[in-house]
Amino acid sequence: MALSPKKIVDLAHQAADEKKATDITVLDISHLSIICDYFLICTGRSSTQVQAVANHIKDQLEEAGVKPLRVEGFREGSWILIDYGDVVIHIFQQLEREFYNLERLWGDANVVELSARV
Repeated sequence: MALSPKKIVDLAHQAADEKKATDITVLDISHLSIICDYFLICTGRSSTQVQAVANHIKDQLEEAGVKPLRVEGFREGSWILIDYGDVVIHIFQQLEREFYNLERLWGDANVVELSARV
């Protein structure tokens, strides 16, 4: 059974929190775009932490039977994008997150309130 986009977001949120990602934000963009339903955006303090967050999210979702369609930016570790189709995860270092400011770019999106524990 495939996981719902909401469950993928929940698991990714928990995994990011477990690796101490900060400023975890989930945007529901389903009414704004055909790209996907959700963005999960978070920040790591270094390329090593950004990579660790990305690996942990991928590992946790793979354990749940969900594999990413693609991963971009892993080697550099300043902005890693993990595409799960209906859910796209953005893991930034602080400067890149401030520069690209996806929350402002998608300012009409609904912010989804999630607790760190699923």
